[in-house]
Amino acid sequence: MDECVFCAIVAGRTPAATVLSDEVAVGFLDARPVFKGHVLVVPRVHVETLPDLSDADVGPYFQRVREVARAVEEGLGVAGTFVALNNRVSQSVPHLHTHVVPRNRKDGLRGFFWPRVKYADEGEVMEYAARIQAAIQKSTT
Repeated sequence: MDECVFCAIVAGRTPAATVLSDEVAVGFLDARPVFKGHVLVVPRVHVETLPDLSDADVGPYFQRVREVARAVEEGLGVAGTFVALNNRVSQSVPHLHTHVVPRNRKDGLRGFFWPRVKYADEGEVMEYAARIQAAIQKSTT
């Protein structure tokens, strides 16, 4: 089995333009950026998706994501950031990673991910909400 490319970056076996590296996470410039300064933040521990990240690691990991988002804005002088992650679908590397993309108004980024849909009616809204709530309740009991 081929080694995970992000694990190789974390271990220092594959070079990357690293912007953050500590005991929790590594942040590095995306090799195929949406905009220059696009950073990927990955946990040091290999997990494929956000649900796979331990409860104890979620807070520290997202503290690093928040710090990178702040640093991208401040360091690049941009108006904001787009912060996103994928779980399995559209996840090009099966290692949890969060995108921190620098943004400015009228930067040309439109329809970046999803077409929009509408619920048929309020009943359908409530049905979807109930299904998700039931799954949350199931996972906390």
